[in-house]
Amino acid sequence: MAPVLEDLAVGQEVGRREVAVDRARLVRYAGASGDFNPIHWNERFATEVGLPGVIAHGMWTMGAAVGVVADWVGDPGAVVDYQTRFARPVPVPDPGAATVEVVAVIGALDADSRTARVDLTVTAAGARVLAKCQALVRLG
Repeated sequence: MAPVLEDLAVGQEVGRREVAVDRARLVRYAGASGDFNPIHWNERFATEVGLPGVIAHGMWTMGAAVGVVADWVGDPGAVVDYQTRFARPVPVPDPGAATVEVVAVIGALDADSRTARVDLTVTAAGARVLAKCQALVRLG
């Protein structure tokens, strides 16, 4: 059931998720997105350019985060605006995986436009990886 504006409150948590990303997922994302930058698959190259190692694609991280909002609202088309700033990279170990943690909270409500601004806190290894991450959702 889709959320109803009148049932929401500023500060209310509406979603929480942990998303694992490993090197295989990075390869699949590179194929789907066409982003074959070696910082996303070549450890030597990534460290030579000053990174801590292979890092997740910023757009993958952004997409993983907004998925929490789309699932909450029940319709990805209800997300009418989505913006963020990339704060720091998500290093992806080999072997193993990195975990991206997403918490979604109502940041503002607008009864006239029937929208909710959802503020996302997106972290990996305890550090914020996306800053000012906000989605605007149109509610019925």
